[in-house]
Amino acid sequence: MLFGLMLGVLRGPTDEDLVRRVQQGDASAFDELVLRYQDRIYTVCLRQLGERPLAEEVAQDVFLSAYRALGNFRGDSKLSTWLFRIAINQCKNKRLYNRRRAHGRHESLEGDPDPDRPARQFAHPDRGPDAGVHRSEAERVLAEALQELEPDYRAIIVLRDIEDLAYDDIAELLGIARGTVKSRLHRARSQLARLLSRNLKREDIL
Repeated sequence: MLFGLMLGVLRGPTDEDLVRRVQQGDASAFDELVLRYQDRIYTVCLRQLGERPLAEEVAQDVFLSAYRALGNFRGDSKLSTWLFRIAINQCKNKRLYNRRRAHGRHESLEGDPDPDRPARQFAHPDRGPDAGVHRSEAERVLAEALQELEPDYRAIIVLRDIEDLAYDDIAELLGIARGTVKSRLHRARSQLARLLSRNLKREDIL
């Protein structure tokens, strides 16, 4: 009994402990949850969106949404699954918003001959002074290939092969059957392999 208590102290609070404290008004417990999950949530957002500043923005939105909704969290799913679901949905919404915004901007510029008005520039995941430091060429090609995948395929690759989530957790998160997770993952990996092979040859990295 004593050993179990000591072991619990050494391991630190569980997600359930922290959620309970947040629901009781302990803001510091939410800070602990953010520290525990911020890297994983950011990675999911980055792999989904492909742009660092955008991923940082959406990751912040994820935790803001989580904080607002945590009072209603009942533990029907694991906290990590719940957070990943918020992240996936936020990324989908952001991509949809950006596509609509870009389409609207394109229509508004048609027929506008103003030569002093700069063309809209879209951020690229590797542009910036630290690009060479943070990513190798192979990593860059992988990031580009991920962005070419269908959204459903990209999500399942990120959750399984990058975040190492269990099939059952992915099924719950995406609202699909376990068998669908496996078949979709197989197709996603095949498509990603083809894209990587093409891109690596094009970049003369192989």
